[in-house]
Amino acid sequence: MAEARPLAGRRVAEVLATSTGGVGTHLRSVLPALAGAGAGVTVCGPAATDALFGFSAAAGFTPVEISAGLDPLADTRAVLALRRAAAGADLVHAHGLRAGLVAAAAVRGGTRRPLVVTLHNALPERSGPLRRVLVAAERATVRAADVVLAASGDLADNARRLGARDVRVAPVSAPALPPARRSRDEVRAGLGLADGRPLVLAVGRLHPQKGYDVLLDAAATLARGAAGDRAPLVAIAGDGPLEAELSARIAVQRLPVTLLGRRDDVADLLAAADLVVLPSRWEARSLTAQEALRAGTPLVATRTGGLPELLGDGALLVPPGDAAALVGAVDDLLADPAGAAALAEAGRARAAGWPDEAATARTLVAVYRELLGPPR
Repeated sequence: MAEARPLAGRRVAEVLATSTGGVGTHLRSVLPALAGAGAGVTVCGPAATDALFGFSAAAGFTPVEISAGLDPLADTRAVLALRRAAAGADLVHAHGLRAGLVAAAAVRGGTRRPLVVTLHNALPERSGPLRRVLVAAERATVRAADVVLAASGDLADNARRLGARDVRVAPVSAPALPPARRSRDEVRAGLGLADGRPLVLAVGRLHPQKGYDVLLDAAATLARGAAGDRAPLVAIAGDGPLEAELSARIAVQRLPVTLLGRRDDVADLLAAADLVVLPSRWEARSLTAQEALRAGTPLVATRTGGLPELLGDGALLVPPGDAAALVGAVDDLLADPAGAAALAEAGRARAAGWPDEAATARTLVAVYRELLGPPR
């Protein structure tokens, strides 16, 4: 039935740049629903993203090497490759600013078709000529889009300031985690934790945006304030460009921090942790924050970007970049089990009101249907 398959006969190109985290996770999670709505979907992006997220298991996949950084020569090649890959698409949807910039140039060079751009991240904090180039690229991208979907209100406000025609906040839902495979005691034993020693967990890419330098500052202070081996163990699950730098600092300063690398057992870690910290300098709609609140693990996060609107009173919020405030929040929760339990319960209640993956996918289907018209 056409009503049950509102995108029947329509071809959609989903585009992303290099991704190892939230953007790729989000796109992979909505592919089955797009196919169920009748769309013929092709994902266009770096080959490494298919190896990591398995896009080709749920849709067609065409390699288009869109890097994370601006590179005029590489971008020209990517535009030409995307133009070929999306030649038969009725609609192009770019996920992220880098993918949006390439997609905007690609759709200009052929048959006009709708362009949707989802903004997942803000521009990095920089100044000088590079900042001006990035802002110009951002302005050109959002103005080229028929619809801009923003993962948080601050991203939406910025897109409107830059002149985007149609901007909508479209929350990105974290996919449900698989059930934990090990017990709390088994996970803690695997980390070498003595009975009763607190476990503080962080999950996310080892990237400057995530504020792990501030977390290490806080870990040093927590260690100085604890007796013997009672300092909380801070475990960070994730990989990324700062791995060597963080490892060296942990070793030199003998910090009670362990880097776990990229993990597929986040549900186990969340169940074993006394609390989760998210020390990011900026976030839109953090998947880690969503996972923590759904799991009922108390969360300390920074008051930045889209986090206050996402978390409400379901987490303890501190200023970004403030190690002392982070230490105070962690100490308060670890010293007050009843307060931590109440925060966890408030987090579960907050999470219950969020849209799930299915609702997120329905939003995309409705936007595509609006732009493309009725099924053929």
